[in-house]
Amino acid sequence: MSESILEEVRRQYSAVAQQGLSSDQAGVKGVAEAFGYSADELASIPAEANMGLSCGNPTATARLRPGEVVLDLGCGGGLDVLLAAPKVGPTGRAIGVDMSQAMIDLAQRNAAKGRDGSPIENVEFHLSTIDRLPVADGVVDCVISNCVINLAPDKGAVLSEVYRALKPGGRLAVSDIALKKPLPDEVRENLPAYIGCIAGAISIDDYQRLLADAGFGAVQIVDTGADLNAYALADGAACCVPAEPAPLGLVESGGEGCCGGAASPSSEIHAQLADLLQKHNVNDFAASVRVFAVKPG
Repeated sequence: MSESILEEVRRQYSAVAQQGLSSDQAGVKGVAEAFGYSADELASIPAEANMGLSCGNPTATARLRPGEVVLDLGCGGGLDVLLAAPKVGPTGRAIGVDMSQAMIDLAQRNAAKGRDGSPIENVEFHLSTIDRLPVADGVVDCVISNCVINLAPDKGAVLSEVYRALKPGGRLAVSDIALKKPLPDEVRENLPAYIGCIAGAISIDDYQRLLADAGFGAVQIVDTGADLNAYALADGAACCVPAEPAPLGLVESGGEGCCGGAASPSSEIHAQLADLLQKHNVNDFAASVRVFAVKPG
């Protein structure tokens, strides 16, 4: 992925952070629940922490324990960091990193709002790309991530950086999108499909190889069987993304947007992705996966 597309990804997700998406909207909540979050989990954190961007629930399988340090790659509005915080407790730390300042600002506001008006204090957020983590060597017990590694230009560099940050015996427990077979060219070369976490995904076999190359053992990649069409089926969820000028020459169209009101160039991004998903059943070639690996102790 070129630097220009990386910047486009940053721009798009920065705009999402300012759209006011939250679990208070049925479609946004529906996406999170489709990928494994319970209603109780979503109710335990500020509604704005969930923007319907998940492809799994890494905190459900990370086996977090009191006193641990957990690091979330691409923390967004803080969804998984805020769910991890009570699991590691006051003697632990939950750290989020994101390359979008707008997302970091949103996550910090959500942590300050906390649960029932009580700030969540054992969390911190840092502006950073996920291939250059702002932590020392060997200080993290568990690294989590939710549908973000697929967006990285150099996934091998990300996994090597995760390995560096983990303590011996530390673990990686992420949710991501991976490919079961090669993408059709129309999808593979489509910018909305990249931003939508599909076109940048790699095969399950390549994921396993990159983890092994980074030094990880006990590698497991499990297809969850979740329906990736949930993004399109959830009313008013992922379609409500950035109202900004159309990027890289994408064609705009008139009419009404999927979230009501006049269609914006940003909803055209989602419209193109939705059109692709109608032509190609995304579940035929991509999967929501749980990735688990251990840094040998």
